[in-house]
Amino acid sequence: MSIWWRLAADGRITLTLHIQPGAKKTEVAGLHGEALKIRLAAPPVDGKANEALIKFVAETLRLPKSAVSLKSGQNSRHKVLEIVGTTPAAVAELAPK
Repeated sequence: MSIWWRLAADGRITLTLHIQPGAKKTEVAGLHGEALKIRLAAPPVDGKANEALIKFVAETLRLPKSAVSLKSGQNSRHKVLEIVGTTPAAVAELAPK
């Protein structure tokens, strides 16, 4: 099984993601190696895909956007997000079964 998220001792959760910008719709597409693949309708221009990713993850987990931050991968398809204020069980539900 792929481990695409990790829980830190301080309660923060990091997600390893593979992003496909410019898709027809924004959705979780399953696992991609050791990452969760997310398709984004937003184009990879001027940070629009990063903004859309943060908004999508925050809305999916029912969190404010301020609870989700981009830690690495600003200009890459491989990204790491950090999330506060949720549980590992809620994050695990992001991946399709």
